[in-house]
Amino acid sequence: MDPQRICFVSSEIVPFAKTGGLADVSGALGKYLDKNGVDVRLFMPFYDTIDPAGQDVHVVDFIQNVPIEFGGFTLHFTALTTTLPDSGASVYFIHCDGLYNRGTIYTNDGDEYLRYALLNYATLECCQRMGWQPDIFHCNDWQTGLLPFLLKTRYNWDGLFNNSKTILTIHNIGYQGVFGSEVVEKLRLDEYRHLLPQEDIQSGMINYMKIGLLNCDVITTVSETYAEEIKTEEFGAGMEGILRMRSDRLVGIVNGVDYSEWSPESDPFIPYSFSADDLSGKEKNKEELLKRMGLSYHPDIPVYGIVSRLTGQKGFELLHETLFDILANYEVRFVILGSGEEKYASFFHKAQHHFPSKLCFYDGYSVELSHLIEAGSDCFVMPSRYEPCGLNQIYSLKYGTVPIVRKTGGLADTVQFYEWETQNGTGFVFDDFSAQGLRWAFNYSYETYQNKDAWRKLMLNGMAQNFSWDVQIEKYLMLYRGLSGK
Repeated sequence: MDPQRICFVSSEIVPFAKTGGLADVSGALGKYLDKNGVDVRLFMPFYDTIDPAGQDVHVVDFIQNVPIEFGGFTLHFTALTTTLPDSGASVYFIHCDGLYNRGTIYTNDGDEYLRYALLNYATLECCQRMGWQPDIFHCNDWQTGLLPFLLKTRYNWDGLFNNSKTILTIHNIGYQGVFGSEVVEKLRLDEYRHLLPQEDIQSGMINYMKIGLLNCDVITTVSETYAEEIKTEEFGAGMEGILRMRSDRLVGIVNGVDYSEWSPESDPFIPYSFSADDLSGKEKNKEELLKRMGLSYHPDIPVYGIVSRLTGQKGFELLHETLFDILANYEVRFVILGSGEEKYASFFHKAQHHFPSKLCFYDGYSVELSHLIEAGSDCFVMPSRYEPCGLNQIYSLKYGTVPIVRKTGGLADTVQFYEWETQNGTGFVFDDFSAQGLRWAFNYSYETYQNKDAWRKLMLNGMAQNFSWDVQIEKYLMLYRGLSGK
């Protein structure tokens, strides 16, 4: 039987462009699909932030200067290609002068709707010129939400796509790609206006995510719990009605982790390797982490780590109500790495100013430091308001760094509540999004840390978990087979 043919479309793919977990998942899925014999081809924009050095990036000679007619204007694109590192999968970059040379991946510019509409159009145009019929177009987030609709409208004349199915994966339903309805004409979709959500058109808007959810064959999201949560008003961001209506087409699959990159046994970014059989390097990394951050080390003082985007989603307002009290009354160390909204950065700067011997805040991002925080911390704090999947709590488990998480989304699916009586479980999980809940989890972690035998067992419980892509990829392969019949 011919291999599965998967066209994977994403706005960001590691190692070429990344702002969050979408890029990690896109790169890993491409790599592991190829490893499992799938004919997977990945499509993304060619941002000017991409550094082609060390990559064999070259123009596809039969996909150059391709015109696409929009409403009253024409755009031309050229396809470039390279191979996804550590795999044989082909990556195709959509290059268009003027659209992707903004010095950043996403923008607030007035043509953001067009930047990602072109990605959808150009992907289909590339497949046509290759004569390649994907069994499945696997789309990701709002930036690719138009593609299932285009297949049913602008491109339904082409028999090449007659048997192609579509999947739309929701990585974060909080971002939906909402634009004024005047873009319908600009996208040359006016003749299909009656097929778009009429309540949106009447409100003077269109929503790329909603269009994708209504027109794809299967909807996936990145954890089982999040798949249930987004069917509720609290978490659905206005899409809950559609998701309930299409619940028979909604599947949750927890993201995998690439343990070749995130493993304490082989991590090149940490000074001391360690394993479940020999944890001595863990304590040495803790000492090195505190030294680099200018904090004093003591083996009996727990270190709490945070690596995160500083946004409201991540629940940092709970720390506004608890952190100063914790720092004032407990012998602890906090190491925080992140950037984002100014109000959260200012809060952590203020905390560092008041407690310079207990807390260090690195305002920005560092790959090396993110790995060292995972390896050198005793606990990892993720009090998220909502969390579609989350990756850092999964990394933490492998490094013997015990997660403190709120019971939501992927955090609920990957961290099991630790029970003192049985010593089963992998972390400290609190239910309610409240300062009281976080404070309870912190107290539980602090008390447990005092018992070294219990803490060691808790660490080993986490290190024994397996969320590798070797395991998770089977769930995608089963989904693809069921959808395509291959």
